[in-house]
Amino acid sequence: MTCRNPVGQVDELMLRTLILLLYGAGLRLGEALTLNASDVDLNQAFLRLRQSKFYKSRLVPFGQDLTEVLRVYDRQRDRQLSSDPECPFFCLRNGRRAQHKIMERAFRRLCLTAAVRRDGASRRQPRLHDLRHTAAVHRLIQWYRSGADLQRLLPRLATYLGHKDLSGTHTISPWTPQLLREASRRSNITSGSAS
Repeated sequence: MTCRNPVGQVDELMLRTLILLLYGAGLRLGEALTLNASDVDLNQAFLRLRQSKFYKSRLVPFGQDLTEVLRVYDRQRDRQLSSDPECPFFCLRNGRRAQHKIMERAFRRLCLTAAVRRDGASRRQPRLHDLRHTAAVHRLIQWYRSGADLQRLLPRLATYLGHKDLSGTHTISPWTPQLLREASRRSNITSGSAS
């Protein structure tokens, strides 16, 4: 696997950190790869995304677990590459900014090694971008389970994900069997209390 290969381009810790960031913050791969070291504030636990999709900039807060993951990676990156705040946050072993195709290739190899596979053709196999969708679906499931006010929270989720309106959030959150079960369970509780 490339990330364990000492002459490969992708460092194991960098790939792990990228995967956890994509899921933990619901980022697009391109947003994560364009981060500079100065865009990652580990003291206040937020990312500064500049001019991402739709030319929008936004601040993305993240939790304590993700802060610790990013802190470990940041220390190693500074020791091995550069502590310059304007250098890329996600770097290949040669110090250059990690690129979309290289990271997708490394992720595919990781999935093959771990035997993570979907039924169907190669176009249907897991992608790094799927982590963003999974993060949104898991957030919705948690809100359903906790009885949260989705009408109030969905616009906030759309803003957090960097969508220009709520329709983008509906597209990114496919109705998985688990999400359908939670929505149905909640609907039954609501309609039962109304009768």
